[in-house]
Amino acid sequence: MKDYLVRGIVESKNCRVFACTTKQLLEVARQKHDLWPTASATLGRFMSATFMLAAMNKNHEKMTVTMNGGGNIGTIMACTNSDGKIKAFVGNPHVHYTYEDTGKLGVGLAVGNQGTLQVIKDMGLKEPFVGTVPIQTGEIGEDFSYYFMVSEQIPSVVSLGVLVDTTNEILSSGGFIIQLLPEASDEDISYIEEKMRNFPAVSALLNEGYTPEEILQMIFEDVKILDSQDLFFECDCSKEKMKNALMTVGKDEIQAMIDEDHGCEMTCQFCNSKYSFSEDELKELLESIQ
Repeated sequence: MKDYLVRGIVESKNCRVFACTTKQLLEVARQKHDLWPTASATLGRFMSATFMLAAMNKNHEKMTVTMNGGGNIGTIMACTNSDGKIKAFVGNPHVHYTYEDTGKLGVGLAVGNQGTLQVIKDMGLKEPFVGTVPIQTGEIGEDFSYYFMVSEQIPSVVSLGVLVDTTNEILSSGGFIIQLLPEASDEDISYIEEKMRNFPAVSALLNEGYTPEEILQMIFEDVKILDSQDLFFECDCSKEKMKNALMTVGKDEIQAMIDEDHGCEMTCQFCNSKYSFSEDELKELLESIQ
């Protein structure tokens, strides 16, 4: 199954819905970053939530989502232009925890809950929109649900999941979001709460072959799918961008690279691509600055 996202509406229950599968792109990220299982689960949940958050935007604005709860995994960051492409990383890819009582991957332990979740939306205005909320559990889903409630005043159900094989390969990744519309009644809320009470794990459903549409139909028989979007892990880094970044470190630092190392190598944090600059290239760069 290819990675994609669907957006829909349930008129009878006064809510809008989103669902996605992100298995393939998470496998790409796992290989690029050498993610251990809990780091894979963390980044997979985070990217799925970011994709669905981006799908709520009408103007395809650039979005950067960052989370740091003080845990060993460090900073988690994802960037997308709402075009189905995402780049993302975790500070420490070599993190692996499991919960003793369930044996499940301990995302909350890796992330921690002493920090913030921040969403920056660049809508082309003078100042970007910035929404910041304290992390609740570090499990990602609950934290995005809290963000929607506090920062955007939209009651939301956020279900995210990742399954990782014993070989570290990704078996499934994805999730769904249900958001109440202003017209929602107490009956609509009760219906959703009852449906969610014993609903299967979304990672298990995806692993069994259920599509995002079928998962939404398990909750709402009359869901109307409005559109879909293919999803990819794709970085927009380049040697030219790395060169521009080099120019910001200062003339003394560049001169030191020439004198001591006779060149330098830079690594993109989003995709681990490496870019080498020879001594001559650094000299040219230094001359352009001066």
